[in-house]
Amino acid sequence: MEEILNVVIRRPGAQDEASACRMFAASITDAFAQEKLADAEEDIAYEISHKSNLLRAAIEHPPSTSRSFGVPQEAFFLIAELEGEVAGTISFGPRGEKIRELAGEELNGVGELGSLYVHPGVQNQGLGSRLIAAMMNELRDRGIETFCLDSGYGKAQERWRRKFGEPHVFAEDYWGLGAHHAIWYCRVNRHA
Repeated sequence: MEEILNVVIRRPGAQDEASACRMFAASITDAFAQEKLADAEEDIAYEISHKSNLLRAAIEHPPSTSRSFGVPQEAFFLIAELEGEVAGTISFGPRGEKIRELAGEELNGVGELGSLYVHPGVQNQGLGSRLIAAMMNELRDRGIETFCLDSGYGKAQERWRRKFGEPHVFAEDYWGLGAHHAIWYCRVNRHA
């Protein structure tokens, strides 16, 4: 694995929106293809639109840079910029629908790490790990001690197991036979 050296990780601005949307389209389409779901065009389109809208909202209503304690009401993003293009994203915000459904009240007050996408052309070069480390620094600076994350993608679940251990909640066959959904509950200071 060769690490990308000339990447800048920062908060997104309006000038990054179009590039980030292109990155979402490429990485989400690739993620579905890796899961052998390339023909799920409506689901792919929904996911691309949903992530693009979350990013747009974060750009239009940026979070305070002052130290805050607790989960923000809206997601905030960090992006990885490489040669003037968005090569990856990560977000933190309120826990999503699947986590509420599968974990119930157990993870109330715990924010969700999400929207970790890396352009297929630069995957497996450490960019995802760098985005996670940058977000962990951001969360520590905000006094946030725990987070959760979830995934229905089998390939992502393998990576999360290597990085964060066994999932806190595992919903076997949630998406159909052999297609599981998993939720991790983690401490911020353990993973950066």
